[in-house]
Amino acid sequence: MPYTLLSSPLQGFTDATFRNAQQKFFGGIDTYYAPYIRFNRKMIIKGSYQRDLNPEANTTLELIPQVMTADVDHFIFVIKYIQSLGYTELNWNLGCPYPMVTNSGMGSGLICNTEKIDHILDRAHSETDVTISMKMRLGYENSNEILDSFPVLEKYPLKNVAIHARLGKQLYKGGVDLEAFQKCVDVAKHTLYYNGDITTVAQFKAMQERFPSIEHFMIGRGLIADPFLPSMIRANTTEYPADRWNIFREFHDTIYQQYDAMLSGPTPIKMKMLGFWEFFSQSTHNPQKVYKAIKKAGNPFKYKQAVGEIIAAQKRNSIR
Repeated sequence: MPYTLLSSPLQGFTDATFRNAQQKFFGGIDTYYAPYIRFNRKMIIKGSYQRDLNPEANTTLELIPQVMTADVDHFIFVIKYIQSLGYTELNWNLGCPYPMVTNSGMGSGLICNTEKIDHILDRAHSETDVTISMKMRLGYENSNEILDSFPVLEKYPLKNVAIHARLGKQLYKGGVDLEAFQKCVDVAKHTLYYNGDITTVAQFKAMQERFPSIEHFMIGRGLIADPFLPSMIRANTTEYPADRWNIFREFHDTIYQQYDAMLSGPTPIKMKMLGFWEFFSQSTHNPQKVYKAIKKAGNPFKYKQAVGEIIAAQKRNSIR
C-alpha cells in the first residue's frame, strides 16, 4: 500500500537548517512542516519565522507553514502572510502539549473549545481561499475531546487531520493510545494522518498493520534521534549504510556550522547542540554516556573534541 512520510514540526529543531541538511544527507521525507508561527501581543511576524519560511531557504523540499493561535484575526493575518510568500496551505496546531501554551487556551488546550474552533474555521474559509490542515492530539484531558470536535471539523473542507495519539496532559510521557486513535479512524470523515512513537522501522510497520486505512505517517522526535529512519523505512531495511557515522558526521558538521554562524557566542551554540544531542544520543550505543560527554564540553574546542571521540567510539562499536 502506498504511503507518505511527513516530518512533524518540533519547535527549536525542525527549522530550515535541519530540514535542508536532513534532506541532503538522508532523505525519505515527502513533506516537512515548519514549526509554528506564534504571536506574543503584536501582530508582527518575527524575523526568525520570516527566515524559516523564506522560499529561498526551502527550494528543494515541500514545506507547509504552521500557526498556533486561538485568535481568529491572528489566524487570518498569518494566512495572508504565508500566501504572500507563495504558500497555499496552512497547518493549524492544536497539538502542542506544553502548559505555557495550553493554559492560554492554545495547542491541545483548544481542542475542547469547539465553539472557538468553529468560529476560526468559519471566518478563515469565508474570508480566504487557503487550504487548511490540522495537527491535533486526542484531547488535553481525555480522548472524547477530539471526537466531540469532529462534527465541527466536518463542516469544512480540511485537507487532513494529523493526530498525535496522546493526550496533551501526557506531554510525551507514557505510550500512545492506539484504541483511541482507532475510534477516530472509525468516525472521522476527513483524511487522517498518524503521528506518535514512530522511532524504528519495526514501529512503522506495526502502525501500518494496525491501521491499514492510514496512508500518511508523521515522524517527529524519531526523525531527530535517527535522521536515517525515513530512508530506512522506504528501503524496508534495518541495516544502516556502511559509512553511517561518516554521513552523520557530515550532517552534524553542516548544521553546527550554520547554527554557529546564526547564533552569537559559545553559549547559544552549545545549548542549541545540547538540545539536538538529547535526541542524537538515543541512536548511539551508550546514550547516557554520550549525552554526558556533550554536556561536559565547556567550549567549542572541547565540544568538537567530544563529538570526534563519540563518532570514533560508534565506529568501533559498529565493527564489533
